[in-house]
Amino acid sequence: MAVTMADITKLRQMSGAGMMDCKKALEEAGNDIEKAMEIIRKKGQAVAAKRSDREAAEGCVIVKAENGFGAIIALKCETDFVAKNEDFVKLAKDILDLAVANKCKTLDEVKALPMGKATVADAVVDRSGITGEKMELDGYMVIEGEDIAVYNHQNKNQLCTMVALNKKVAEEYGHAVAMQVAAMNPRSIDESDYPADVLAKEKEIAADKARQEGKPENMIEKIATGRLNKLFKEECLLKQAFIQNDKVSVADYLKGADKDCTVTAFKRFTLRAE
Repeated sequence: MAVTMADITKLRQMSGAGMMDCKKALEEAGNDIEKAMEIIRKKGQAVAAKRSDREAAEGCVIVKAENGFGAIIALKCETDFVAKNEDFVKLAKDILDLAVANKCKTLDEVKALPMGKATVADAVVDRSGITGEKMELDGYMVIEGEDIAVYNHQNKNQLCTMVALNKKVAEEYGHAVAMQVAAMNPRSIDESDYPADVLAKEKEIAADKARQEGKPENMIEKIATGRLNKLFKEECLLKQAFIQNDKVSVADYLKGADKDCTVTAFKRFTLRAE
């Protein structure tokens, strides 16, 4: 039986493979679509095994939030050419849609989700066969909160952030803070959740520096505390100068939306080293 354009189109919709790959798979499978799909899947498995030692340094990062749950996912590949391919980006978005809809907490949960007649993990392997590159899901973050804002930097799918607020406010406020997280890369929300080990080290460094400057021993603690407060203004989100108006802090900016509004969590993921 001759392979028809209708069958090629159907297989392409099922697999995401190119027209010629679908045609070849159908011819090999005697026009049996299920067998052709298996041929395409096995091709993906072969490519994945062959290129397992390659570095997947490119890719795309996607973010989404709904109903008080947000997630960021990174789908990686080998080249920038594939990373910008519409079908590749669509696969990442489709996976994220499933993850958010099911409120998956871990990457393993995402990989196990049903997708078509297989799983998300299988879909990534299948795509590897189509592109001929190593592909992997390598990065998944979640956040929950009363109000969640997301930001995809310049819509380039390379840097994404999300911010959870303790109450619903005008959309512009959450979006602006999510942009702040992208631009300023804070370490914590405020000093109360600043990493204790980092804080201890920074305090030790500040004290040693004060001693080297010949400061009186009875002033060391006060000087070190002052330098830590400066560090908090640089690395704690709520204490940072607001990027759109450096006369106010992020905390003060949020009070413009509601006097009790604050950040309860944030996440940031980038493919690029900083």
